[in-house]
Amino acid sequence: MSPPALPADVATVVSRAIAEDLRGGDLTAELIERTTQAVARVVAREPATLCGRAWFDETFRQLDPRVAVTWHATDGAQIAADSVVCELRGRARSIVTGERTALNFLQTLSGTATATRVYADLVAGTRTRILDTRKTLPGLRLAQKYAVRCGGGENHRIGLFDAVLIKENHVAAVGSVGEAVAAARRQSPNVMIEVEVENLAQLREALASDADRIMLDDFALDDMRTGVALRDAHGGKRQELEASGSVDAAKLKAVAATGVDFISIGAITKHVRAVDFSMRFA
Repeated sequence: MSPPALPADVATVVSRAIAEDLRGGDLTAELIERTTQAVARVVAREPATLCGRAWFDETFRQLDPRVAVTWHATDGAQIAADSVVCELRGRARSIVTGERTALNFLQTLSGTATATRVYADLVAGTRTRILDTRKTLPGLRLAQKYAVRCGGGENHRIGLFDAVLIKENHVAAVGSVGEAVAAARRQSPNVMIEVEVENLAQLREALASDADRIMLDDFALDDMRTGVALRDAHGGKRQELEASGSVDAAKLKAVAATGVDFISIGAITKHVRAVDFSMRFA
């Protein structure tokens, strides 16, 4: 399967990362003669789902476009421990200057993709799909959402601008689930409207509303099953159901078995454990 479309802000994100690291120059790289050429290899020290090639490449494009990067795997590919994922050829100074910034992107985004793949594989064969959330690393939202897609998940809304998600504080401020959804539909008639509910009484109210999706927040498994049955028996608009709140790998299959359409997991972007890659001169 081909990798998903890249976000538009790759160059901008990389430029900021280089600026915070480099400033006036790389003092240590000046130990190396300017004309010295090198070959370097990036090795995965553990199994992973690869992600972040564009950010890695862009780092060296901005630092020194004469550095050539040859990849042996695509974004979204499963890579084995001790495999060489890419080789670099060019000025040694440029390679060591870009090493940490490039690897930071590769490790972080591969970490997100790898975590997502674990969850996506656990629900394979069910009707349930894995969603990300807005709990992303500041400045890396579009990159991490790309990584989620590389790992087999799907994106929830990108930000506050492209969908309505009515949560408990919105409901409390407006008055009720039904009133909040009706107000959202009047204000934003052409976007997806989702409402969070915390119990079956609120779910029944949401099912009678014009919401497109209903988030079951911290529902017990029995209540999720009841919620799916209520939705399936409801004679009006068929609303998607999304389970959310403290869903980890241990309970993922049980949640999917209730029949919900989506499970949103903030941990895949928030609790990132970087994949271990190393770069060494050949």
